[in-house]
Amino acid sequence: MGEGSPKRLGLKRKARIKQNRDFARLRLQGERLAHGCLVANWLRLSSDLPSRLGVITSGKIGNAVVRTRARRLLREVFRLHQHELKQPVDLVLVARQSLPSKKFGQVETDFLQTLRKAGLLKPRES
Repeated sequence: MGEGSPKRLGLKRKARIKQNRDFARLRLQGERLAHGCLVANWLRLSSDLPSRLGVITSGKIGNAVVRTRARRLLREVFRLHQHELKQPVDLVLVARQSLPSKKFGQVETDFLQTLRKAGLLKPRES
């Protein structure tokens, strides 16, 4: 990577929600919004903590291949847009049954619209 290359956006292990207690805390204390092919549960964090993501895919949406693709799509959308968040959040995305039939662009649109409705994104620059 040269001097002029853009900063690499990663989704490291510490940026993922893995513990059942964290999923339960978000479900009980967090806010929730459903839009399009996903449901978002989030809890705002203090500014010194990094944002984290958890993904839930039920067996109702398809077999293991379909569920894995859904998880990859949701993680990638978050990875690309994580720096557009107003403040750090713990975010859990739940794939709905319509997600497997969508392409990446459609999932990204639903994700951004959901976060805009929730007031989690920075205002757009003109």
